[in-house]
Amino acid sequence: MPLAFSASQALHLPVQRDGERLAAYLDDEERVIGALLDPQQLHPLSAGSYRYTVTKLQVFQLQIQPVVDLVARRSPSRIELEAVDCELEGLGLVDDFRLTLHSWLEARQEGLVGEAALAVHVSQPSLLKLIPAKVLEGTGRSLLAGILLGIKTRVGQQLLGDFEQWCQLTAS
Repeated sequence: MPLAFSASQALHLPVQRDGERLAAYLDDEERVIGALLDPQQLHPLSAGSYRYTVTKLQVFQLQIQPVVDLVARRSPSRIELEAVDCELEGLGLVDDFRLTLHSWLEARQEGLVGEAALAVHVSQPSLLKLIPAKVLEGTGRSLLAGILLGIKTRVGQQLLGDFEQWCQLTAS
């Protein structure tokens, strides 16, 4: 029986200083992606394409580590990030696994606005057959919501800190 769960997270982040420069900052794709995600776990594949090794996750008795291929797209004042492929390391027992991620971040007059939607479709691992699907799906939703909340926190701290550094470097 396939399991499906999803989560989404909205972002409204006021920027007090240099807000008019946010659009130019978002054009520095590699820098922005490196600030959004842990650079130690991020590997550029080609222009606009990245591989991200997610921190290991513990789900009941299973330890998994998603490895996600991402594509970044830019337009004026906006950057979008989409998962185009994903593998689960450490979980060879799953026949069918699909992860979707659609996210965007946009510079507006009041600051940064964005949204991320994360979804997983997976066959139920045989090791977890005795756990009801509703329990597994609830756990999956909580896990995805936690991942998105972590990214939102990182945007609020790491990305804004990096934006301030970028403003100082490019002011000269």
